[in-house]
Amino acid sequence: GKKNNHKSIKMYINSYFRSILFLMTDLQNTIEKAWEDRDLLKKTATQNAIREVIEHIDKGRLRIAEPHGSSWQVNEWVKKAVVMYFPIQGMKTIETGPFEFHDKMPLKRGYAEAGVRVVPHAVVRYGAYVAPDCILMPSYVNLGAYVGERTMVDTWATVGSCAQIGADVHLSGGVGIGGVLEPLQASPVVIEDGAFVGSRCIVVEGVRVGKEAVLGANVVLTASTPIVDVRGPEPVETRGEVPPRAVVIPGSRPKSFPAGTYNVPCALIIGERKESTDRKTSLNDVLRQHDVAV
Repeated sequence: GKKNNHKSIKMYINSYFRSILFLMTDLQNTIEKAWEDRDLLKKTATQNAIREVIEHIDKGRLRIAEPHGSSWQVNEWVKKAVVMYFPIQGMKTIETGPFEFHDKMPLKRGYAEAGVRVVPHAVVRYGAYVAPDCILMPSYVNLGAYVGERTMVDTWATVGSCAQIGADVHLSGGVGIGGVLEPLQASPVVIEDGAFVGSRCIVVEGVRVGKEAVLGANVVLTASTPIVDVRGPEPVETRGEVPPRAVVIPGSRPKSFPAGTYNVPCALIIGERKESTDRKTSLNDVLRQHDVAV
């Protein structure tokens, strides 16, 4: 009867996930051993394991980092596979129309099947995941990156190696999202769901931009950039993380040096993007309210 069918389906699902877990554990063990003994990179089994990990990353089944509660967890062994992918790959000439490239990494393929719109000359390296309904204007997405559903990567934007971009994100023209491979424990740049990154912004060195945050044009965020919340009576300074729905603009403040006092860059949190089911309306309202350039 139905009970037996449900029981059979449940057993099949449990068996499937146990198989996947075993497969990933086996892959991880192979990668870890090769990381400690690079002579193993000469073995076909090791090379196959590395290429399998890259294929999983390319299809979104594995990620360099993933949400873990309120923080992000770095999967170091997956990063190790990416690092070791380079030495096992040989240089090849890639020809497409009148263009010629000479590199170790193939280009991503199968956009129509993946449901991704790709405008010439957008380039994505194989080993980066781009989710359905994304739009890639002429731009660049590097190996190990993850780009979530319905995200726009606008003209001449760059998504660096291993960067994690959420769903419904807008990376405006000329945005530079930094990449990171080593040190292995270092967290990549994370742009969470619904964030808007304005024109010519630079986000590097593992900075995390929270959900639905808005970065105005030309904001530069590094691990050491002071992020100063000026919404209250006293400034509150942090580094490395923009809180959810914060509205951020470029700023500067004086700093004394032996040669004199000079203004150095910082970022200013000047407002908050209101919660709204209509994100576009919410974005327009907040930009008008705070006169933020994008």
